[in-house]
Parts: sequence; structure tokens; C-alpha cells
Amino acid sequence: MPDLTPDEFRALGHLFVDAVADARAGIERHPVRDVVEPGTVRARFPREANEDPEPLAAFPSLVEAVTGDADTRWQHPGFHAFFPANASLTSLLGELLSGGAGAQGMLWSTSPACTEVEQAVTDQVARALGLDETFTHDGGGGGSIQDSASSAALVALTAALHRAAPDPDSGWRVRGVTGRERVYVTAETHSSLAKAVRVAGLGADGLRTVPCTPGSRAMDPAALADTLAADVAAGLVPVLVCATVGTTSTGSSDPVAALVTAARPYRAWVHVDAAWAGVAALCPEHRWVLDGVNPGPGPGVDSFCTDAHKWLLTAFDASLLWVRDPRALPAALSITPAYLRDAHSDTGAVVDFRDWQVPLGRRFRALKLWAVLHGQGLSGLRSHLRGHVDLAAELAERVRGHDDLELACAPVLSLVCLRSRSGDAATTALLERANADGRVLLTGTEVDGHPLVRVAFGGVTTGREHLEVVWDVLSARS
Repeated sequence: MPDLTPDEFRALGHLFVDAVADARAGIERHPVRDVVEPGTVRARFPREANEDPEPLAAFPSLVEAVTGDADTRWQHPGFHAFFPANASLTSLLGELLSGGAGAQGMLWSTSPACTEVEQAVTDQVARALGLDETFTHDGGGGGSIQDSASSAALVALTAALHRAAPDPDSGWRVRGVTGRERVYVTAETHSSLAKAVRVAGLGADGLRTVPCTPGSRAMDPAALADTLAADVAAGLVPVLVCATVGTTSTGSSDPVAALVTAARPYRAWVHVDAAWAGVAALCPEHRWVLDGVNPGPGPGVDSFCTDAHKWLLTAFDASLLWVRDPRALPAALSITPAYLRDAHSDTGAVVDFRDWQVPLGRRFRALKLWAVLHGQGLSGLRSHLRGHVDLAAELAERVRGHDDLELACAPVLSLVCLRSRSGDAATTALLERANADGRVLLTGTEVDGHPLVRVAFGGVTTGREHLEVVWDVLSARS
């Protein structure tokens, strides 16, 4: 069967867009998360795929019948779990153009548009955030769009491993790891760093968990300096220090500048994971998230990551990774068989993003981010971010005045962590009761062995009326 003709695609496209629009318009008629048993959706599939073609006009209805009552609705305005995964309708328009182009952007030559739009857009976002010009392609650094902050961390680690070798030409790329390499994190660092260490072959022994400053959830610079010195004295090789800005559990941040100072004597790569919080730098009043990131007066960090697909209205996947020395990425990752040789690449005058990631193939991710920048403007994005910060501040104020609830820590941007004054069991029951209501979805965490309830504002359509729903659920008596 041949593919759809452009006219057939046009007609069906209206039906499919209507299905998406109808689902978004009616999303609040459904709970945030359906109560469903494992295997429910799979049981609705026949064992074998259909032999003959079926009408595509019926496909949206089929999807609704199979999955419509068995899902978690991440785009529901009552979704306050984890961190948001903004899939704005604006970004979906860009995603449609990207899919329609069908580009494979592994090399500049395989899609100059894919490559250069990504360069231009990441430079624009870097400047909008306030990153130093040395993070831009124009300024000798560069940004790329990874699938996730997890992949960004792995890419940074591979570059760091290559740089840490005494002789790069005969070091990590040739021999692999030696068992002496070490990566430095805290107990609050995202689990993706531990996975990156495992994938890179360092093993659990390669991960150093540095204590936090007493009374905080931020890495202790003095403890890092002591750990680095002791490791070097023992013949170990510091490779990478990961500083987090906006941890998943509570939104805490590491003192980036002080960590850079501790790491620099050992040539350890400093990577900043600001997956959630980093985009807040679009707002000048929240540019503290970049403290220590840029050079001057300190040396600045080697790489910085934040996710457009969390809080910046861009559909997953779109994690932004900037590096100040882009040569480190192909030095670690480039492999060029004859079938990938290209005259433009050989000159060094173009960027081949295949060398900035683990996979070879690349999607045209930049179009959806460009669509968001074009359709929202920086002013619209700032308004989006500020609105959620205001909601968190108001929720925190209400919690302070409640006779049973209390803040577990100060609110950070759009994240509020709270608990019951009645103890751990009551806090756990509060979370269960809130999620059973159906109008909201929250997640919990643990700090110092005690459970907390997290409320993370950030949905595309989450507004003040949804704060009222959250408060109604949280303040209700059991």
C-alpha cells in the first residue's frame, strides 16, 4: 500500500488535530491519573497485528477506546507531581513540521537546516538565560539539544574522561577506564549521574558521595576539597564534579562557584545539572540560578544543562546542553568510518551533532523550541514562569498559616515541600488522600528519613483556580 497522498494527509490531519484539541479541551473532565491495573491496556490489543489496512480516520477513536481510561494525564492542570513535562500546543505545531521534514541531522551535510537551526536557537536561549557568550556557538562554545538531562550528563562524563587522561591520544579512548576515575556528587544529586557512571564503566566505586554542609542539602565545598585531595594522594583521578541547581527532591542548590574553586586544581570537569530550575534564569530576578556558572570573577563551569521540556513549554524531548569547549565532545565521541566521511566535516568548518551525543541519528528537535520562542516570545515565557512561582509563594503562605500543615523547607521557585505536623504517618496519609481525590497528582520524597509531600507547579494551563483545588485537597480534614 502506498503512503497517503498529500491531499489525503491534509484531510486526515484535520481529524487528528481535532482529536488532540478535543482531548486538551476536555482534560479536566477526567482525573489526573486513572486507577488502572497493570496489563489493562495490553489486554485490549489483539495478539496479532491486522493483516489488511484499516481506515486511519477511525484511528483517533481507537486510541481513545484503548487508552482513554487507563493513563496518567501529564498535561492536566492538576498535575503537580515530579516536575512538569510541558507539551504546549505551540510546541506541537513545531513538532509537526519536524516530523514532516523527516530530516536525519547526524551530519551538517545530511541536514544543514537541522544543524544550523539548532545552533541558532541554542545561542538565542543561552543569551536569553544570561549564559556567558563563551557558551554559544558564536562565542567558541556551543549548545545542543539532547533527549534528556540524563544523556547530557553522560555526554559530559565522556568528555571529562577523555580530558582527564594524561595522554588523550593513548588514554581513555584507547584503554577505557582504569578503575581509578572518580565522579563527585551528593546524596541529593539526580540518579541519572549514578547511571551515567555505571554506563561509562566506572562502577559503583567510581562515584563519590560528598557530604552536604550541615543543616543544608547542598554540597560542602570544604568536604569536596578534602575528598579530592585525599583521592589524588591515593593515586585516584578526579574526573567530574556535578553541581545541581534545583534538586528533584526539594529544589536545593549546590554552591557552584565554591565547587569550581575546589575542583579546578585537579582539572576536574564541572557539570551543572539545572534540568528543572535553569530556565528560571529567563527572569532577571531568578538569575541566581546561574551563580558561579559563568566565568568572571571565577573560572566558570565546563557544561550547563537545563530542560526546555520541563517548564519551558516545549514537548519532550528537548534537553539543552551547553559546553564551553566543544572540541572536547568529538574528541571523546567521534568515530568516522568511510561512509560518514564528508568534505565539509573534514574542513572543520561545520558542526556534526552526531559527535555531541551517544547515538548517531538525530531528530530535528530545534523546530519545536523555535516554535515556542516564536509564538510565545521571551515575554510570554517569563510570564509563564512567574505565574507558577507566584502560585508556589501563595501556597507556602497558606501552609504557614495552617494549624496542621507546615513547610518542610523554604519554597524554591515553583516547588513547595510540606508535611503534617502530626508526624510521618499523617504525612503519608495526606499524600495518599490527595491523590485519591483525582483532581490533583502529587509525589512525595524523603529528607533525613522523613516523608514529605511535593507540590510542583508548572503545567501549561495551570492557573490560580488550580491552586484553589490543591489547597482544598491538602487542607481537607481526614
